Amino acid sequence: MSDLFAFDGEMQRLLGRAVRHAETRISHEVESLQSPPDPAAIFGLLSGAITTSGIGPAAAFDLFAEVIAPNCLAVDNPRFLAFVAHPPSTAAQIMDMALSASSIFGTSWLEAAGATVAENQALRWLADLVGLPEGAGGVFLSGATIANLNALAAARARWRARHPDHDRRLGVAMTYEAHASAKMVARVLDLEIVPVEGDACGRLTGPNLELALASATIDVCAVVATGGITNVGVVDDLAGVADVCAARELWFHVDAAYGGAALAVAETRPLFAGIERADSVVIDPHKWLFAPLDCSALLYKEPAHARAAFTQHADYIAAFQEVGDWNPGDYGIHLTRRARGLPFWFTLATYGTDAVSAAVRYSIDLAKATARLIEHRPELALLMEPELSVVVFTREGWTMPDYRSWSDRLLADGTAFVLPTQVNNQPALRFCFVNPRTTIEDVELILDTL
Repeated sequence: MSDLFAFDGEMQRLLGRAVRHAETRISHEVESLQSPPDPAAIFGLLSGAITTSGIGPAAAFDLFAEVIAPNCLAVDNPRFLAFVAHPPSTAAQIMDMALSASSIFGTSWLEAAGATVAENQALRWLADLVGLPEGAGGVFLSGATIANLNALAAARARWRARHPDHDRRLGVAMTYEAHASAKMVARVLDLEIVPVEGDACGRLTGPNLELALASATIDVCAVVATGGITNVGVVDDLAGVADVCAARELWFHVDAAYGGAALAVAETRPLFAGIERADSVVIDPHKWLFAPLDCSALLYKEPAHARAAFTQHADYIAAFQEVGDWNPGDYGIHLTRRARGLPFWFTLATYGTDAVSAAVRYSIDLAKATARLIEHRPELALLMEPELSVVVFTREGWTMPDYRSWSDRLLADGTAFVLPTQVNNQPALRFCFVNPRTTIEDVELILDTL
């Protein structure tokens, strides 16, 4: 037997070290938050790691534990407030370990019936939050970029099927505040972006969309709306956009990768009115629903459109396409996939949906409390009242170099990770709260450094 599969004394000791390392991380005993290392230093520390005969499990794990892991930012650190953090639940992290050891090929019913049913239960919970009909369904993908790619590819395929004689380039409408991934996806799919003017907060609105479409010089197959603009945390005019898409028979896609979690909170659900009319919706459980990386949910109102666009045909896969009623591989441009939705399902099953909703609500409440703190500091100015869990504000007299210098110093000290941004062409600071372990005391500590 190949040494690659031996489970001997050395591997038993390695397993013990790996489990102890995981226990340390899952219990939050160690959460690295520091500036990126000098490239030459880390290159030198890892030099010679890959050889013809190997360095052995102990030495290889030393490199992971002492060089690799400490030189990566812990995105579940409660003071990681840049980008959108990824704070997985304890149960989800433990299930992710078990899943990684289980060799589940999550593509077909034939090979992963149990995982498929569990993933579909989690997808159904999300679909119910959105308000999609009983026949809706989808698949878990690696992230919003790939999910947006699949959604717009399905939209283009449906439009082509309805217009078989059309062989020209198509367009997709979106605002400047649409996520960068949607713009990149348009380039990948060779869809021309039809720009739509946002409102004062960057929202896509129905009237502005109608104006843009009326003057467009290209046929548009889809519209991308945002359920929680990443930069400022506001929700587009989804009902108005839905009206325009319905009147023009356009695919209505909602990128709610960040903000969609707020559908689980009764107080913020009305912000998303109209999302139930979407043809496709993206929500990332690894952002604000406490799943580990990587886990993005793509939901289709009518999954048959995706299946027609993505089902692969070959003699060697025909057997599994004839078994069962749902093959996750048919709903995206992938074939091979891990059952990445299982840790999210495990969170829902372990804690219950009420606990998940309460954890989301906590971050919304923290954002509002942070806004009040900012209002009471004369050197700071709140730019807009937070709708979800993003807070944007300015420091009097500061320019972008000042913000960047402060941000670098904060990270170098291991205090927090906060990055500046631009809001209406004005440099600003941005807090994004998605981690229920972040406290108001953490916020006050950061604000005190300003």
